[in-house]
Amino acid sequence: MKYDFKGITAEELSFKLNRVRLNPNDKLDIKPQFSRQVRKVNGNDKLNFIALSVKIESTEAEPKPFDINVTIVGIFEVEEVANDAEERKFVIEATKLLYPYLRATVTNLTASAYIAPLNLPIITTPLFPEDRDQYAFSVGNLN
Repeated sequence: MKYDFKGITAEELSFKLNRVRLNPNDKLDIKPQFSRQVRKVNGNDKLNFIALSVKIESTEAEPKPFDINVTIVGIFEVEEVANDAEERKFVIEATKLLYPYLRATVTNLTASAYIAPLNLPIITTPLFPEDRDQYAFSVGNLN
């Protein structure tokens, strides 16, 4: 399998400040929710779009000082995919490649809103639980 990273774009960037009053001793639990969507172009199976999103929303039960919704899309040209396992491996690798861009976008968006920048954590394992079994299998094959 071979893939070529063609580019990246922001599909959605939204920020909303919430007037939440927190006590000085309260600990803020942001709890970002991540999602991913994989799309192919009709008529061109080589062209793949991986949309990686993060959402932070305030609720009555769990108030947050802001709401954020960020979606970035990576554009990839993929060739010589032999089977579903290789395609799954590509999706995991593409997600791993896009995540730092998502982190930077969230940091820049919050900084541009004149609040303390939010830095999402650095993640060294697969972001999505469904990828973890495949990742362990792939790492096992490297030895």
